[in-house]
Amino acid sequence: MTGSDGVRCTLMRGGTSKGAYFLAGDLPADPGARDDLLLRIMGSPDPRQVDGLGGGHPLTSKVAVVSRSDDPAADVDYLFLQVAVDRPEVTDRQNCGNILAGVGPFAVERGLVPAGDTETSVRIRMLNTGELAVATFPTPGGRVDCTGDAGISGVPGTAAAVVIEFPQGDGPLLPTGNVRDVVAGTEVTCVDNGMPVVLIPAGALGATGYEEPGDLEEDVTLADRLREIRLEAGRVMGLGDVEDATVPKISLLAPPREGGAVTTRTFIPVRCHPSIGVLGAASVAAGLRLPGGVGEGIAELPGTGDRVRVEHPTGFLDVETDVDPGTGDTPPVVRRTAVVRTARKIFDGAVFPRSAETAPIPAQPSGGHHDSAAR
Repeated sequence: MTGSDGVRCTLMRGGTSKGAYFLAGDLPADPGARDDLLLRIMGSPDPRQVDGLGGGHPLTSKVAVVSRSDDPAADVDYLFLQVAVDRPEVTDRQNCGNILAGVGPFAVERGLVPAGDTETSVRIRMLNTGELAVATFPTPGGRVDCTGDAGISGVPGTAAAVVIEFPQGDGPLLPTGNVRDVVAGTEVTCVDNGMPVVLIPAGALGATGYEEPGDLEEDVTLADRLREIRLEAGRVMGLGDVEDATVPKISLLAPPREGGAVTTRTFIPVRCHPSIGVLGAASVAAGLRLPGGVGEGIAELPGTGDRVRVEHPTGFLDVETDVDPGTGDTPPVVRRTAVVRTARKIFDGAVFPRSAETAPIPAQPSGGHHDSAAR
C-alpha cells in the first residue's frame, strides 16, 4: 500500500531508540525499492529529517521489518534497518537490541503471535545475523499493555518490562581469538556477544571516559583515532572493510562513578551514543568478565550474581551475563545473557512518504550474509 493511501506503520519507542515498525508484506519486496521508500518515509537525507518520521539522530531513524518466521525455532523474523540521517543510505549490517524490545508487542498486536492471558513470550529470529532472542512481556486479558512500573535510564517515566533473553550464539565471543589485541597501536579487547564491540580504556586515547557525548564528538583528534582503530579492528575481527558500516562499535571504559561495574562512552561509529545499545552493552558486560581483558583494573565487578551494571552518559543498563572464561585451548563462551527493556507504542496508522524524486537506490550489502556478523 503506497502513494495516496500511505503505508501502514507503527511508530514505537524501543528501549532508548525510536523507530518505524512495518510488516514485511506492507513494503516492497525488492530491497532497492524498499530502501528508497524508507528514505522518503524517514525524511532522509536531511540533517533534521523535517519531511519525515526521523528525529534527526541515528537513534530515532530506525526501522523494524517483521514477518512470520519459517524457522521452527522462531515465531517471527525481525530485520533491522538503520536509515542514515544526512545521506541516502539504508543498511542492515547490524542488529539493534533497543528496537528489538518492541518487536514482540508489535507481533502480537498485528496478529502474528497469539497473546497469552497474563504474559506472552515471542521467539524472534534476527535476520541481520541469524541469532535468536526471546522477548517476554505482559498481556493481561490477552492484550498488550505497555503501562507498568519498569524504568530504564534515558527514557522518561515508566512502562511495562520487556525481558529479552539471548540464547548462546554459534560465533566466537572473541572474534580474533585473543582476549587482548594491539590494534592501531592501542591495546583493546574485541568481543562479540550479539554486537561486535571494541573495548578500549578511555585513558589510552587521552579521555577520562566521563566527558559529555557532545564534547567527545567535537574532539577531532579523538575522531581520527577512533576511525583508525575501527577500520583496523574490522579487519582483524573478520568484518572486512567497515568504512561504510556502523560496526564494530567502540566503547571507551572508565571506572564506575555511580555504583555500577564500569562507565562507558560508545560510538556509532563516530557519534557518541547518549546511552548504550542493548547488544553493545551485552558485549561490554561479557568482555568485562574475561580474565586478561582491557577491563581488568578498570571495572568493578560484583562479587556474586550475574548482573553487571553498565553506566553510560544518561544512567545505566543492567545486563545479566554468565561467562565461562575457558581454559587452555577451550575458548570462552557465554552461557546466558538477558536484559530488561521497555517499549511503548506511539502511534499506529498510515505514514505518507514524500514523492519519489530519484530512482530507487541500490541495495546495501547484507550483514545477514556476512559470515563474521554472527556472534
